[in-house]
Amino acid sequence: MDRMTDLPASLSVLRQIRTVYAHRRRAGRGEAPVDWGSAEHLALASLLVEGTNVRMSGQDTERGTFSHRHAVLHDSQTGERYTPLANLGENQGRFEIYDSCLSEAGVLGFEWGYSLDSPESLVIWEAQFGDFANAAQVIIDQFISSSEDKWRRLSGLCLLLPHGFAGMGPEHSSARLERFLALAGEDNMMICNLTTSAQIFHALRRQVKRPFRKPLVVMSPKSLLRSPKSASSLDELAEGSFQRIIAEREIGAKTTRRVLVCSGKVYYDLCEGRAAAGRDDVAIVRLEQLYPIRRNELRDIFAPYADGTEVVWVQEEPFNMGGWYYINANLPGILGDRFDYRCVSRPMSASPATGSKEAHNMEQRALVRGALVPTLL
Repeated sequence: MDRMTDLPASLSVLRQIRTVYAHRRRAGRGEAPVDWGSAEHLALASLLVEGTNVRMSGQDTERGTFSHRHAVLHDSQTGERYTPLANLGENQGRFEIYDSCLSEAGVLGFEWGYSLDSPESLVIWEAQFGDFANAAQVIIDQFISSSEDKWRRLSGLCLLLPHGFAGMGPEHSSARLERFLALAGEDNMMICNLTTSAQIFHALRRQVKRPFRKPLVVMSPKSLLRSPKSASSLDELAEGSFQRIIAEREIGAKTTRRVLVCSGKVYYDLCEGRAAAGRDDVAIVRLEQLYPIRRNELRDIFAPYADGTEVVWVQEEPFNMGGWYYINANLPGILGDRFDYRCVSRPMSASPATGSKEAHNMEQRALVRGALVPTLL
């Protein structure tokens, strides 16, 4: 292709990379909030300087599908590659990152085997979109979810599966959370849908620092990767810890008439809707780790709420997908009959999402209204 024709696109990419790394420098000095991509980089860098080996693979993993990572830089004149995370110091751990081919079952199967033979390493497989895990489902079913129970083989493999309803169509919206929850049992893996950059920082470090190994499945966000709403302070990374459940912090329990329980990106939509509606009687609880749930921790969070309070599970997915069937099977047994339980979601559907951006926006507005105003259901 003619260089002049290609130049504008090249400049756009260079500006994007420069912006990403400039922000990371400011965030590292505590001068700016730490966004998702920066928190991920800090988690990997901190493990590497502590001597832990880190390995990542997947389609577009070097750049990140949504251009939030830029882990490998290329000289535009010579084509020479430079990987900052591989050049942190002489005694650091080994950092490997590969853009893999479109053979999800083969690549994920290899990484699962690698994680067995290298349990001291952080091994990550990232799907280009969450639904790409469909082509690797046999590996997830036969090995990742069940190897401990069948063969006593422990794996610390981490799956980053981009997930989030942003009007991008059925093939780019869902990582099929419901499938992983259906496979969950006997503490066989951890399934998370996180809302802040501090959470991904601590979740990745926890994979290595724990004295045992379990697979970690992350419903990785898209719109939150550079959003200031999900950014955390440097202190939250340096001094904080992973939170399985995040309780309501603004609305008091005594004035609460309804508790919305959710996970992932929809939390911010609900916060915006609550503020716009002027509702000061609706609390929002974030279930960051859907499995395993710490039953006593959940009971403690709901203890201050009055008997008879509405508890509403809110999900972006259709009613027959997402977390509702799992939540409905477990929440009443954990919290008892003190509360009334229901679900707000998209209607039942054969497809994960609509292919129309306009229809998506209408559905999302109705979802938020339905969570806040029950008469609209």
